[in-house]
Amino acid sequence: MRRNATTTIPGDRVNAALPTSAPAFASIQAPDLVGLIQAELQRAILEGRIGPGDRVVEAELARQMGVSRAPVREAARRLESLGLLVSRPRHGFTVRTVSTKQIEDLYAVRTTLEVMGATLACRHASDAQLDAMAARVDDMVARAATLSQAERVALDLDFHAALCALSGNDYLQQLFANMGNEVRMFLALTEDSYGDPASLAQTHGPIAEALRRRDAPAVEQALRFHLEDAREHVARLRLATR
Repeated sequence: MRRNATTTIPGDRVNAALPTSAPAFASIQAPDLVGLIQAELQRAILEGRIGPGDRVVEAELARQMGVSRAPVREAARRLESLGLLVSRPRHGFTVRTVSTKQIEDLYAVRTTLEVMGATLACRHASDAQLDAMAARVDDMVARAATLSQAERVALDLDFHAALCALSGNDYLQQLFANMGNEVRMFLALTEDSYGDPASLAQTHGPIAEALRRRDAPAVEQALRFHLEDAREHVARLRLATR
């Protein structure tokens, strides 16, 4: 007897393939809960709402966020890998503190990178790009009084990142980006010590003006003065919180 592809012969082990029906529901993409918690916790640290040495209490954070402790713990582990938190057995996570040596080391490297970036920018950036740096400073000063601290810190860091970008050196930009979390945290913690927010924004003016003139020695002098002042503010803050 000839087999029919659409029927089943009694005793025959070969069954015809049945058509598969279309799924009744589309797949649901679950949000990255750990990523959302990490972003919130990171923002609190970088804005200074959770300060150096403060404990990150998983149970309390989970209660406030309305989640279980497991994603909070995983988010804290991610921030530990970024260098913002440290963990100790039976003590949980705390926001990292910095030593005087770490401050000195960071600002030594940062100053070297930015001076090199500014020197290259004087050679290679277009007039429009250099003019834009001065416009950034004008915007920072004009909006300082109306922006939140987090927004002011972001603009400050963006100015320095833009300066490194004008170097045209990809490795230099990456090295600066690698310091971003620590630099942002230091800016957030020390901003209030400058008093008037506009005065801090104005300290970028000499850097931008020297860039516009393509005066590399003047840019270096202005940058070194600006970053040495920032380093001293961070060092004073650390001594005050001992």
